[in-house]
Amino acid sequence: MSKNKHKIDQRKQLETHPFTFKFTKDQKLIIYRNNQQIKIVKGKTSARFANLLENKADELSIQLALAKITGHYKHGNEQ
Repeated sequence: MSKNKHKIDQRKQLETHPFTFKFTKDQKLIIYRNNQQIKIVKGKTSARFANLLENKADELSIQLALAKITGHYKHGNEQ
């Protein structure tokens, strides 16, 4: 399968099964997928993600950032 096919599949998967998130009062980032909590992060990672949101990133950029944080995005391929 070509690299371009992997990228297309990844974007489709992010569209059909997007990540959702929320911040807690103590600035922990909680990440969900398919209504299940999959990761909690804090510190620099949480702050970098908050900065991405403050800079009004588009939805795909937000989804890719969440995929990277959770480990679902490796070497350009969605797992």
